[in-house]
Amino acid sequence: MTPVLYRLTRATAGRVLRAGWRPEVHGLEHLPAGGAILAGNHLSVADQLFLGAVVPRHIAFWAKAEYFRGRRLARVLVRGLGAIPVERAGGRAVLTAFDAAVPVLRAGGLVAVFPEGTRSPDGRLYRGRTGAVRLARQAGVPIVPFGVVGTDAVQPIDARWPRLVPGGRVGYRFGRPVDVAGGSVRAATDEVMARIAGLSGQEYVPAYAPLLRLGQA
Repeated sequence: MTPVLYRLTRATAGRVLRAGWRPEVHGLEHLPAGGAILAGNHLSVADQLFLGAVVPRHIAFWAKAEYFRGRRLARVLVRGLGAIPVERAGGRAVLTAFDAAVPVLRAGGLVAVFPEGTRSPDGRLYRGRTGAVRLARQAGVPIVPFGVVGTDAVQPIDARWPRLVPGGRVGYRFGRPVDVAGGSVRAATDEVMARIAGLSGQEYVPAYAPLLRLGQA
């Protein structure tokens, strides 16, 4: 069930994003009726905003665990939006985010993951980390690859909010679900990244992207 606050946000802020930037969306018919991981390239903080605006179902996004323990407004927002807490300490603390995502997926929900682990520093697509495939196997769900374009111009790293760019268009392309149950985790991850590259049109770099400063990824 879609949280009330999420529905309200999509009907207000989501409507503004759809009307102001008119994102082009293709392939929504590939989203399965049940649970799935949406895995795509990562160009901008705005990727999540537009993804939530164009997908007509609730998406569980990750949010820093500090928000769940911080000020009352932040706690109300992240809980009301159905976000998944993730610790930044590393180790087992990070794995608890996966533990929290599994019930969401098994219940038929959608969870968004950016396998590169950070925003692209130069617009190219970097090697994917294996977490998305491991999570998909643990939950028993497929991965739906998607490619996003244009968000890096709408909200570059130094911008606090999306901005209207003359001639700039945001686009999302969703591919067919990928069954990642078999084979090695690395091979399955590489296959997902190849699908993302085909959907985004990016040049692929067979190396991990340099992580941005903590708090900016």
